[in-house]
Amino acid sequence: MPAMITLRIKDDVPSLRASRRFAVVRQAFAKGRELHGLRLVEFSVLSNHLHLIVEAENSESLSRGMQGLCIRLAKALNRFLRRSGGVFADHYHSVLLRTPTELVNRIAYVLSNAVHHYGSDFEACSSLEKGAGALLAKPRGWLLTSGFMRGRGPKEPRALEALRRWSIARKLREMA
Repeated sequence: MPAMITLRIKDDVPSLRASRRFAVVRQAFAKGRELHGLRLVEFSVLSNHLHLIVEAENSESLSRGMQGLCIRLAKALNRFLRRSGGVFADHYHSVLLRTPTELVNRIAYVLSNAVHHYGSDFEACSSLEKGAGALLAKPRGWLLTSGFMRGRGPKEPRALEALRRWSIARKLREMA
C-alpha cells in the first residue's frame, strides 16, 4: 500500500536543505529506507518539511516504519545540530494512494514541490538527484512497480516535467 507522507519540522530547526543538514537527512534515509516493512520510494526535502512516497505492507508497517524513520531522522539531526528535543512539529500526515492516477499525481506533487516553493531545480534535495537511488528501497507492490502506468498524470507543465524526470530516473535505477 503506497502512501504520501508529510513531515513538518519545528520552527527552531534550521532549514533541512542546507547541504550539510541535507547530508544528515540523506544518511538517515539510506540507513532507514526499509524499516519494519516500510519502504522509502521517493522523497523531497524542503526547508521546513519533507514529502515522502512510501510503500508499506499494512497499516502497522506504515506506523512502525514511520516511527522508526522519524526517530532516526530526529536523533541524527539533533546530534548534528548539537541540540535536544523534538525535531518534528507534529505527527506525520499520511494519504493512502489507492489508484494509479492518485499515485502518479502525488509523485508529481512531491517531486515538483521544491520548484513550486523555490523555483529551484527538480533534482535539488529530492530522490531525482544523482545518486539518490542508493537511498531508496525497491518497491514491491503492483501500484508502484507497474500499475502507475495506468494513471492519468497532471496537466500542469511543472508536474509533467517532474513525472518525465521521475520516469527517466526510475529506468536508470532499474538498469543499475
